[in-house]
Amino acid sequence: MDQPGPDTMRTLSQLIADWRQDRLLNGILRNTGYLFSSNGISMVLAMLQSIFAAKLLGVAGVGILGSITVFATTVKNLLSFRMSELVVKYAGDDLVKDKKERAAALIKAVSLVEALNSVVAYLILFLAAPLAARLFAKDITTLGLFRLYGVYILGSMFSETSLGVIQLDKRFRDQAVVNLTQSILTAVIIFAAYMGGGSIITILMAYLLGKLFLGMGTLVLALHSLQRMFGKGWWRAGLSTLPDWRKLARFAVSTNLSATVNLVVRDSEHLWVAYFLSPTAAGLYKIGLAVVNLVVMPITPFINTTYPEISRAVEKREWKRLRSLLRRVTMISGGWTIGAGIFLAFFGKWVIGLLYEPEFVPAYPILMVLLVGFGFANIFFWNRPLLLSFGLPMFPFSAMLVSGLLKVALAFPLVPRYGNIAEAALLSMYFILSVGLILRRGFKEIHSAELADRLEGTA
Repeated sequence: MDQPGPDTMRTLSQLIADWRQDRLLNGILRNTGYLFSSNGISMVLAMLQSIFAAKLLGVAGVGILGSITVFATTVKNLLSFRMSELVVKYAGDDLVKDKKERAAALIKAVSLVEALNSVVAYLILFLAAPLAARLFAKDITTLGLFRLYGVYILGSMFSETSLGVIQLDKRFRDQAVVNLTQSILTAVIIFAAYMGGGSIITILMAYLLGKLFLGMGTLVLALHSLQRMFGKGWWRAGLSTLPDWRKLARFAVSTNLSATVNLVVRDSEHLWVAYFLSPTAAGLYKIGLAVVNLVVMPITPFINTTYPEISRAVEKREWKRLRSLLRRVTMISGGWTIGAGIFLAFFGKWVIGLLYEPEFVPAYPILMVLLVGFGFANIFFWNRPLLLSFGLPMFPFSAMLVSGLLKVALAFPLVPRYGNIAEAALLSMYFILSVGLILRRGFKEIHSAELADRLEGTA
């Protein structure tokens, strides 16, 4: 077998040396490492949770449980304006310009809006619960369970704003601790329910308590960060110092529209399958999603740690630095995603059969189809944050809307006929089309900005 030549070895050594000297990338990797360590353990715990819940409830029970939790999350996100992205973008810009009072006022206003949205969201869930029980769980007696789990919306009423503050303050290690503690709490309760022969109510309470802990823990971290960044009286900042509210509203509404498209097209997959097919089909689909999340989860922390750096590079017009950052994080996400995908392609059936029960093995084809779309989006995870940093939140919305409408339109004739495999294929198509369009526009913006700077420099 041929050995690597000296030129190849020198190139590899130079690459490693360059990466070690890249302070921006090292900072991102360090902060991501905190979340990755937490997420790695949380991933194992989440898998154990789903295993014990599946063994306890069976395929149909998993389908009903998923309908309850996904419905609550869908309603919550329906009125979510992705406040964390607004905080990172505009409060982050103000901090770069040393306009602390305006940044504090913005965070104050955003938190009040998020709290109001959460109250309205729970009222909507409470009123819609009977319809959800009939359409998705196919059992009106689950009405109370829908309303019970929905309480987590009220316990997370400041979660988006808090997340944005934590990202600005770079408290990723503390956030990792909260995430991990929440996962341990949920896992312990579910394991106890499994050992004691619990019911779906016990499992649901485990998830609810974990969500409430996560919401309150994130809020406590954010309050501490706010005092550290702005002082104890930060909440007294006058709202009159805010920038043009119409610009903030446009950003918030556009990100909400993007979130709404994701709700209908991506995050409500379980509900679509339950609606078109049955709780049993939805249970198999849920297991496919759970396993594919093993591929997605390690890269997810990069979104939180990379977005502030992308936004900062765009604000300072450091295009070479931005290109280098995007290239290197893509190599990392691509290496992991492709490697994990190959492993699951060969051993996915064995993994599902070993971890769950033989009755869940039919989820393997669903997993394989989902891997195509999730893998593509996972490799280019930074596509949307890049355009947000350029102040272009409407383009991702437009790309997702067009791709999403196509997916939903095709679902009605295809899914009832071809089953949950068709739903998985449509979701993968949505990811590839929407992310591809956003990437193309992002590269165009970088090129145009570089050209404008060069022309300005030669003028």
